[in-house]
Amino acid sequence: MKGTLAQVRSHDRAVQLLMVNQFTINLGFYMLMPYLAAHLSGTLGLAGWVVGLVLGVRNFSQQGMFLVGGTLADRIGYKPLIVAGCALRTLGFATLALVDSLPALLAASAATGLAGALFNPAVRAYLAAGAGERRVEAFALFNVFYQAGILLGPLVGMVLTGVDFRVTCLVSAGIFAVLSVVQIRALPARRGATKTGDGSTEGVLAQWRSILANRPFLLFSAAMTGSYVLSFQVYLALPLEVRRLGGDGGAGTAAVALLFAVSGLSTVLGQTRVTAWCKARMAPGRALTCGLAVLGCAFLPLLAASALPVPDRGAGLWLLAAGPPALAALLLALGTMIAYPFEMDTLVRLSGDRLVATHYGLYNTVCGIGITLGNLLTGAALDAARAAGLAALPWCALLAVGLGCAAAVYGLHRSGRLAERAPQAVAAV
Repeated sequence: MKGTLAQVRSHDRAVQLLMVNQFTINLGFYMLMPYLAAHLSGTLGLAGWVVGLVLGVRNFSQQGMFLVGGTLADRIGYKPLIVAGCALRTLGFATLALVDSLPALLAASAATGLAGALFNPAVRAYLAAGAGERRVEAFALFNVFYQAGILLGPLVGMVLTGVDFRVTCLVSAGIFAVLSVVQIRALPARRGATKTGDGSTEGVLAQWRSILANRPFLLFSAAMTGSYVLSFQVYLALPLEVRRLGGDGGAGTAAVALLFAVSGLSTVLGQTRVTAWCKARMAPGRALTCGLAVLGCAFLPLLAASALPVPDRGAGLWLLAAGPPALAALLLALGTMIAYPFEMDTLVRLSGDRLVATHYGLYNTVCGIGITLGNLLTGAALDAARAAGLAALPWCALLAVGLGCAAAVYGLHRSGRLAERAPQAVAAV
């Protein structure tokens, strides 16, 4: 950890602030969101479909507005969108603590989703601009802070929700309020390059058309979607597999907690070392290919375990329920550690260092759609596997997704399509 902190201090103040901000953003978000469904269905007594609607509105408002958030960040500056997103999330989380009517809950949920769409592309574009030639290292450090927030948030939320979920909401809202003030006072204003080669500024629709005409960017976005589907399985397929074998009691709960601990701690402790090793030995395209291949191979322990007889009870059953999923979670974390910094850097290169936030926004939207479809198909595969007695089916499918995406990215790398585009603009001042 000392080496990680030394690397953080070597960056300028704005980059350091963005990393700490992201930790705090995730801390505030994940102390609340894992417990929201239980609050809606338990404390408020809402029907299951209503709970699904409230949560779905949040996800839709975020995924659907990423492109708009990125476009606004490029046009009016990164700082205003970061501040606006934090302020809007303050309002949304405070509202969740104070209301119980469905229209108000839907409005609060939409506000929290829109907040993420505003600040996520802006933060990544600002970090890329601030880090300069050290983008890969900066995004590796960024992922450490990102995962630390995810790791700590639910633990803090569990303590606060034990008192009252409304306390959790208000504390989370307070965190985002403090973040808003800190960024207003301490984060320097910065804008990305938006002008064309002749110095003019395109309209929004013209900018979007130019991005949609960027074929290497679109192909890369499609190829990388599978990485998000695979990494998301630590929240979907792996816990379901643990519950299938270990049950819903204390042993099953402990095994699920082990998944998240392995995933988060391995990233916090290993990300910078993994990135330094890969950067010294691989071109970005090869590192991305390797990361995707590891993500796919993460399901090999589960595939192997599906061929083993399931013990009736005892330590053997718990080890089978916890061991292969925990190893899969570790490999998923490793694959993400390998790929993520180079992925973020590649997006900047494919943008030609112009309209970076807009490119991030569209990329997030494409990946969000992919996650939704991928999770639907993964859920269907899990159901089909149980019905047909083919326990290996979902793991074979996920392995194929990882290897297929790795092959696609490798093809883009070999064809030169992941090379840096020529700059198309001068930076705005």
